[in-house]
Amino acid sequence: MIALVFLLGLLGVVLVAAASGAAALPIAEILMLIGVFVVFFGSGVYIAAVLGALAFLIGFLFSDRPWWNFAGQTLWGPSSNYVLVAVPLFLLMGEILLRAGLSERLYRALNVWLNRLPGGVLHTNIASCAVFSAISGSSVATAATMGSVALPYFQNTAYNPRWVLGSLAAGGALGNLIPPGITFIIYGLITETSVGALYIAALLPALLVTALFLLLILAHGLRHPMEKPPPLPLATRLRALTDLAPTLALILLVLGSIYAGWATPTEAAALGVTGAMAFAALEGRLTFRMLHTSAEAAARNTALLGLIIFGAYLLNYILTTINVPQALAGLIAGLPLPPWAIMLCIIALYFALGTFMEGFSMIITTVPVVFPVVVALGYDPIWFGVVITMMVEIAMISPPDGTVMYVLQGMRPKPGPITDVFLGVTPFLLAYLAAVLLLLVFPGIALWLPGVLA
Repeated sequence: MIALVFLLGLLGVVLVAAASGAAALPIAEILMLIGVFVVFFGSGVYIAAVLGALAFLIGFLFSDRPWWNFAGQTLWGPSSNYVLVAVPLFLLMGEILLRAGLSERLYRALNVWLNRLPGGVLHTNIASCAVFSAISGSSVATAATMGSVALPYFQNTAYNPRWVLGSLAAGGALGNLIPPGITFIIYGLITETSVGALYIAALLPALLVTALFLLLILAHGLRHPMEKPPPLPLATRLRALTDLAPTLALILLVLGSIYAGWATPTEAAALGVTGAMAFAALEGRLTFRMLHTSAEAAARNTALLGLIIFGAYLLNYILTTINVPQALAGLIAGLPLPPWAIMLCIIALYFALGTFMEGFSMIITTVPVVFPVVVALGYDPIWFGVVITMMVEIAMISPPDGTVMYVLQGMRPKPGPITDVFLGVTPFLLAYLAAVLLLLVFPGIALWLPGVLA
């Protein structure tokens, strides 16, 4: 039903463009293009191929320029952009940390301090994912890394598997919101917004979401109390903090260099890779085979993301030439609604898209259309960058197509229905939506810190 509503909305948008003066938009061809999108998407074709095919079809039908000219010029921009170099570097850093065993040390150290709280080890799931997110930059990488470490802890325990999987999925979803999230790099590239400012603006919202998750687990733990493990001596708990040292040092190296103005996000990502290799060497796990495996995994994920970006850039270029973003911006700006109501409609649209569309695809294909509308309404581009990143994270834990949920489902030691993940993540999904609404009511949550540090 949600997909049908979105497709009808897409049809309306293109019809608006047709009525706005772009004479070369016959209704039959518009319906054909939407039909192609539905067939491709419904048949499981990769989103990058769908975006590229639609771009070429629209280019042939509505553009006077030869398609090989606009394709080459359009793809050259993102492929040669220096900012995008940070993406494979952050992915490579996460892969090295996973294989160096530092993520397991992080989880163990936090568990010593958090496992006696109401909710027990579920708090450790959220806290470890939040800390690891500060060096991974990817929700999928965070969920996969911490899931591989955490799930064995819950075997043969009384913990509800739905809450275990839900907390890990919600914690993994913090991977893009907590700096250095990759989504901010993509958004900054598309909208020409400072990535450093976006990172600063995301700090308080990330703390807000993390706090809401922990409060949710605390409430669950108070309603369903469990036997607490025996208390550990303070000396033992303090010694456990040494396991946090490598992770905290990397966070200081990566984020500290960005916030201090010593390095760009791309340079900080390179520093992070160097630091990860150094800690892997100290652990005795830095080998050529390990580096080769890490680089191969990072290259595969980078290639998949790059194809999506290229296909989306082609499609966005053509849609701009036929005035679709401009027509949509004019239509929404002319609605007899206050700005906050229009923004609620935009948030609802992203929530609907997230139920069946991958997060990066969603942001790349919609931001060029929605961003002019948001700016025309008077909203700050940095604030909107945080909001849209939160909506991408929500998309990754939204049934039935949330990427993070399927990652964790595939990692379960004991097979079980996917509905366990769907039901387990639902309370956290509602908490995340509550955080977005709080940001809409109190935009200073995102804008106060950049204003202070400006």
